[in-house]
Amino acid sequence: MTARRDLRSDAGQAFPIYITAVAGLLFLALALFAVGQAGATRNGGQTAADAAALAAAQDYRDQLRKGFLEAIGNGSAWDDLLDGRGLGGTAACDEARWFADQNGADVTDCRGPDFLPTSFTVTVRTQKPVGKTVIPGTESKHAEATAKAVVTPRCTAEPPAPPTKLPDDGGKGDGGGKGGDGGKDDGKGGKGGDGGKDDGKDDKPPIDLLCDGADLTIDPTRLDLFPDAKDLFSVHLAG
Repeated sequence: MTARRDLRSDAGQAFPIYITAVAGLLFLALALFAVGQAGATRNGGQTAADAAALAAAQDYRDQLRKGFLEAIGNGSAWDDLLDGRGLGGTAACDEARWFADQNGADVTDCRGPDFLPTSFTVTVRTQKPVGKTVIPGTESKHAEATAKAVVTPRCTAEPPAPPTKLPDDGGKGDGGGKGGDGGKDDGKGGKGGDGGKDDGKDDKPPIDLLCDGADLTIDPTRLDLFPDAKDLFSVHLAG
């Protein structure tokens, strides 16, 4: 006698397997969502760190340009400034904190300027945690990220041109009456003396630079034409 198979019994035995499989897939989906949520928080933190480091470096670059311009104007040394050094304390890290906050993060460390190369290294912590997920502890987990921005000089100073040798006048200027008259004219006018002083202010030689392979001449008497900071220094994230 052939036994009849009870289909209802088979269905009843398979039902728990289906439930377990669906629960497993659901948990896997939620776990993947948690991983994605953590990744998004981490990416947001890295974006904030990049922006903060670049902001600090760009602020420092602007200060370098300002210091370079002032040094040329008052005739002081500017070599270190052109190389990206020589500034005192700056507010560059304050700029980093502001930009990090705009991107939903707080600066936990800001180091710079470090030299060789001139750079700023900024570490941030996201203001918002990953959030509640199926993975325990994520509701209080914040992302941290670090970025480094480098200030690179675009220009190098070219050596000054050798002085031009004046031709020999054969001693004509030593004894002529006209030379004496010229002396008298010089002695008469106070304005002439003042003009000499003005000429002294304007006798600073031009500064020749080589910037990214192109010649750039800075005229100390026309500092209103001074190059922009981006023409003197580049700013980029370190790889």
